[in-house]
Amino acid sequence: MIEHLTKHLNRVYDRNSFVRLLDITIAEMGEGYAILNMPVDPEKHTNLYHALHGGALASLADTAMGVSCATLGNRVVTVEMNINFIKSAGKGETVRAQSKVIHAGRQTMVVECDMRDSSDSLLGKARGTFMIIGRFEADEA
Repeated sequence: MIEHLTKHLNRVYDRNSFVRLLDITIAEMGEGYAILNMPVDPEKHTNLYHALHGGALASLADTAMGVSCATLGNRVVTVEMNINFIKSAGKGETVRAQSKVIHAGRQTMVVECDMRDSSDSLLGKARGTFMIIGRFEADEA
């Protein structure tokens, strides 16, 4: 089922206007985890210091954690998220977010996410709590 669901989730996230705006792509996903990439475009993702904006990094983490929840078939909304910014990335860099579900309850899920640059340096760590609002069905159009 995960193979069929991942095809569906790729279609869903390809249509998401905010994900497209930030150039976020799904590199890999499996049961309870996801890896997403985002290139640092100076026209979209940088702050006034020409470094990756914290809001862009937080959006990548939130999206990656949401995809991890979706791989288990759950439609979710973010209830709470915290993030520690450790290092910045500059223009031309590609940021990778790797997220993993650490708790899958009946009503909520807890997910962790590491964000790294292309040299595998840790840029940030995030954790989020997500409320389950429904199910993704693999056969949805």
